[in-house]
Amino acid sequence: MNAIVVTGAHGQLGRRVVSLAAERGDGVEVTAYSSADLDITDPDAVAAAVGAGATVINCAAYTAVDAAETDEARALAVNADGPRNLARACGRVGARLIHVSTDYVFDGTATEPYEVDAKTAPRSAYGRTKRAGELAVYEELADAVVVRTAWVYDNSGKNFVTTMRRLEGERETVSVVSDQIGSPTFALDLAAGLLEIEADPAVLGRTLHFTNAGQASWFELARAVFTHIGADAERVKPCSSADYVAAAPRPAYSVLSSTAWAEAGLTPARPWSDALSAALAQST
Repeated sequence: MNAIVVTGAHGQLGRRVVSLAAERGDGVEVTAYSSADLDITDPDAVAAAVGAGATVINCAAYTAVDAAETDEARALAVNADGPRNLARACGRVGARLIHVSTDYVFDGTATEPYEVDAKTAPRSAYGRTKRAGELAVYEELADAVVVRTAWVYDNSGKNFVTTMRRLEGERETVSVVSDQIGSPTFALDLAAGLLEIEADPAVLGRTLHFTNAGQASWFELARAVFTHIGADAERVKPCSSADYVAAAPRPAYSVLSSTAWAEAGLTPARPWSDALSAALAQST
């Protein structure tokens, strides 16, 4: 059977991909590379890591959105040069590539969900480097699959949901931005979606969007976290983006359409509120 190679395997998404792939019990060998194990910006190292017939699921990325504003060269190396190396290596040996990208490739000015062919216009260094990565992947490997996602969290590690849980125990009230709209996405569900693509050899050469269904503001997500853990949601107070000082601009609206996902015959994602409930139920 073909093998699965997961890059960025120690991140919240990579860990879920590796765990779910192992749990399938189908005998497919899973090789997990953390960023320390495999520097995807090193072409020779990447070439040595990708075997014939494998499927590479690239979860490695420079995701420090604000830091990228003053470290764009490094972000570009990881988010564009790295995926190019992976795509080139896959092309040489006949391997597949599933590359994870982001809603930040859009400018956030839309008023309805972004389709996969919507115009890209990233406003941040992070978004620019991730868009460069998409283009690099397709330049090297036309059959690659790029999966854009957004607002990814898990029930452990450092992310918005775990931060809200921590702040609930530390502060009387928490102020959260209410004028940025997106689709919260449970890393477990995204991992399952990536593995569904891996298991379907007919899904090739396309861009797809995967998020949990529906939309919310960060404020609404924070209140949902408080509610799910039995805390008073009124303790979460709304604020505007202007009140939240950050180096990088955030998309005001970055809901991603699931139309292409459905057209590919892939399983629809569950609503974000259901996914959040499941994530928090797994937490201790």
